Amino acid sequence: MEITTNFLKQLAINVYDKIYPLLGTEEGGVKISRGAGGDISMNIDLVAEEYLIQILEDQELDILLISEEIGEKYIGDKKEALLNDHILIVDPVDGSNNASRGIPYCSISIAYANGKSIKDIVKAVVLDLNSKDIYWAEKGKGAFINEKPIHVSQRDFLDDCVFEINLATKSLFKYFEKLRSLFKKNYKVRVLGSSALTLCQIAKGSIDAFINLREKNRLVDVAAGKLILEEAGGEIFSLTGNKIEGDLSIFLKFPFIASNKKLVSFLKKELCSKI
Repeated sequence: MEITTNFLKQLAINVYDKIYPLLGTEEGGVKISRGAGGDISMNIDLVAEEYLIQILEDQELDILLISEEIGEKYIGDKKEALLNDHILIVDPVDGSNNASRGIPYCSISIAYANGKSIKDIVKAVVLDLNSKDIYWAEKGKGAFINEKPIHVSQRDFLDDCVFEINLATKSLFKYFEKLRSLFKKNYKVRVLGSSALTLCQIAKGSIDAFINLREKNRLVDVAAGKLILEEAGGEIFSLTGNKIEGDLSIFLKFPFIASNKKLVSFLKKELCSKI
């Protein structure tokens, strides 16, 4: 079976329908166990992932699933999956704490790769769990929200920009001085809680940059949003200013900076030489 973007969209919609009754409920927020990605899995996470796996198995796909809770699991024939290099990278609920508390900023993130590395990601879908908007992209074909093309903003460092900054609480004072130059400018700073959705917000021009300094930021959080952002004309890079690279794995974790094109050189100058 060919993995189409429409299939990924429908997969996200099906998972949405399954977990919608759990959004903002105590039942959804029950903490179960620590997932393969390192965070404590909530009931809503496990329900979403188990249902997604059921759908993939029912479709009789031969594919490697890399997912937040289960880690890595071969669906169908492992030999065929290895031969074809079909890989799905999924965060069934990105922003679980928001989802369980009824905070309207969480998403389902699904990326498809035909190969073993980040550069092989060719299709991506992110579904906003509150608006039900679907962000999607295919490599070389642009990025969209529902059926409308999207593009990053044209704001530069002289404009009133909106940034998101994400860092571990224990690192707050470590990075504060290094981020002072940004705080001193007339920028609005947000901490929102779903990396996949924030990359999509940059892709459609609502947010101008995302500085994610969490060293434990996971591939599953970023895989789909990265392609959508890049297809919308944005960039994502490491804290050294280099491209994000690596083999697809549940163990791949990295901090990053993402922005529109006009802010890239400014952010590299202000941050990559200091962090």
